[in-house]
Amino acid sequence: MKIYVLASGSSGNCTYLELNKQRFLIDAGISCRKIENKLKQKQIDPKTIDYVLITHTHLDHIQGLEQFAKKYQPKIFLGNLTNQKNFFKNTEPYQLEIQLKDIKINIINTSHDSEESYGFIFEYNGKSLVYLTDTGYINQKIKQKIKNKSIYILESNHDVEMLMATTRPHHLKMRILGDKGHLSNEDCINCLANVIGDGTEKIMLVHLSEEANHPSKVLQTTKKLKKQLPIYIIGKEGSELIEL
Repeated sequence: MKIYVLASGSSGNCTYLELNKQRFLIDAGISCRKIENKLKQKQIDPKTIDYVLITHTHLDHIQGLEQFAKKYQPKIFLGNLTNQKNFFKNTEPYQLEIQLKDIKINIINTSHDSEESYGFIFEYNGKSLVYLTDTGYINQKIKQKIKNKSIYILESNHDVEMLMATTRPHHLKMRILGDKGHLSNEDCINCLANVIGDGTEKIMLVHLSEEANHPSKVLQTTKKLKKQLPIYIIGKEGSELIEL
């Protein structure tokens, strides 16, 4: 399993995932040129991307999708309503479970102010990965589904005090804090404290707000986790290539 976060945050989101020689992008929220350049920096040919999975259609998750799709023609997985609009060719709507050879992907409905919004659980060869961002709330049913996975890529979007101190309009602050907004640092760590287990090996915290968060704030909250694990705090420029 190889993971490479190309970009993360309100200015754009895109993650590369490789499982059993199958290559995925999760979201394409930066320009096609930036996606190409980031991949090539790690000796990954954009032509070899097999699938693109879109969490939802906010611009910071689909900005480069149309151009990348036209140029490289990967299969694109989208929500049912989005797919019906025929934005792109070679698309397929999400089912509850997707089987791609020996890779299983369970689809999770997330709580966000988008027409449709999804997270994913990848399972392959005894390893598992949870990808869960852009959600204001994680219910108990989802927590049960994501228990004791190998890797968690989870959003740690904002520090509440920093958010409230910004000059953003009150309605926007309330939107971010609401059940259809984003997870705070505390929300993120409280969730992880309930789901990590003996099989958990790595944690990646993503989608940090540039204005209402800071890696030091995120790091401070991670100290509440009882289990010591490698934790990667990912900013807008993404991560190094991480292998498991």
